[in-house]
Amino acid sequence: MDSAPGQHGDINHPRGQSMSPQKHSVSVIGLGNLGQALADAFLAAGHPTTVWNRTAAKADALVARGAVRAGTAAEAVAAAELVVVAVLDQDTARDVLGSATAALPGRTVVNLTTATPAPARELAELVTEHGAAYVLGAVYAVPQTIGTDQAFILYSGDEPAHERYRGTLDLLGSGTFVGSDPGLASVHDVAILSGMYGLFSGFFQAMALARTERIKAVDMTGHLTRWLEGVLVALPEFAAEIDAGAYETETSSLEMNATGLRNILAATESQGLGTELIAPLQRLFEDQVARGHGRHSLARAVESLEARA
Repeated sequence: MDSAPGQHGDINHPRGQSMSPQKHSVSVIGLGNLGQALADAFLAAGHPTTVWNRTAAKADALVARGAVRAGTAAEAVAAAELVVVAVLDQDTARDVLGSATAALPGRTVVNLTTATPAPARELAELVTEHGAAYVLGAVYAVPQTIGTDQAFILYSGDEPAHERYRGTLDLLGSGTFVGSDPGLASVHDVAILSGMYGLFSGFFQAMALARTERIKAVDMTGHLTRWLEGVLVALPEFAAEIDAGAYETETSSLEMNATGLRNILAATESQGLGTELIAPLQRLFEDQVARGHGRHSLARAVESLEARA
């Protein structure tokens, strides 16, 4: 241990940290940039906070601010009612929690490690089989925004456990519970990040095209973001069409967009650039047109993806 009993750094919680019902004891496992920010948020709110990382020195700054350093992952789990995990990947999370199964009964584990659905569900089984409640969270924030209005987290898994610690978890960012299946937060995460990377692919294509005519990327981006702000309002309308399976439109049809995108691809090739970032969307449009849906909304392109599943 780092200091005498009763002082910060000892596994006994330091003086000055309230153990009132509103101040749940928390352990943070994993002290990368995200884990550091999580622990800081709990400490700032006065929660008794234990931290653990395989590289023990990563806890030094947190210990100096009042956190307790655990010697092992099992010690960290045993030290708190709420155990927050933020490690590199799900394999690491499984290894860490697997080494601490004896300490799991009665705890609530909130796993904020990036996950895909199947491993997320497998880890939930491991944790619940050993007597702990399990909640998976998908974090939408950079570490610097944890604890601010810019951060939000989607949760799934044990709903009563999430509700019990909701006030504590909301210290990290605005939380939304999306379902009792522990893999659902991961499904949301993959879907949301897919949308983000799709945006990036269009952005990179646009910047490459601008550069062929010596247009500065910063100048083109100003025009692009102004346009995208207007386009974003169409997404809820597309979502409603997709949910209803009703794609009738009198405005921006698949046939119209297939023609427009075909012209964009031809212009891009004429500038000596590849089109691999946006050509797949053209194939979806053309597939729907070929199926006789050319007059429907371009949101119907999602049906071509589902047909290939």
